[in-house]
Amino acid sequence: MKDVILTAEGYEKLKQEIEYLSNDKRREVADRIRVAREFGDIAENAEYDDAKNEQALLEHRIATLEERLRSARVLSKKDVAKDVVSVGSKVRLRDIDAKQTVEYRIVGSAEANPAENKLSNESPVGKAIIGKKKGETVEVAAPRGSMKFKILEIKAA
Repeated sequence: MKDVILTAEGYEKLKQEIEYLSNDKRREVADRIRVAREFGDIAENAEYDDAKNEQALLEHRIATLEERLRSARVLSKKDVAKDVVSVGSKVRLRDIDAKQTVEYRIVGSAEANPAENKLSNESPVGKAIIGKKKGETVEVAAPRGSMKFKILEIKAA
């Protein structure tokens, strides 16, 4: 598994999700299985099958998250360059064509969430601006055509 790059905030969120799934969610699924077993013959019990499938998916999710946590590299503020865009940077960009300013936080792919303006370093825009300096203009090939961004500001997130 490749290195997972996480901010300190992302690392904490991951630990909390594992904690929740390992405790509360496991208990919930175990209760569903117990209740379904009480319905009688488990050979033809759709409720039981559904609960067992949910348990298998839950265990897989927990294992995946634990593996991600084990291979995580957590970035501290001092790891984040202030003069070039890197993972952990907060970047203000000017979309030249749309004449709009947007602010993104560059994060590892495990933390990416476009709805929260958290862009992956592996996304088209993320890849294009990594390593660039304030004032530079980059062109990004996006699914809906080419976009141009000017980097207005870079700071540690």
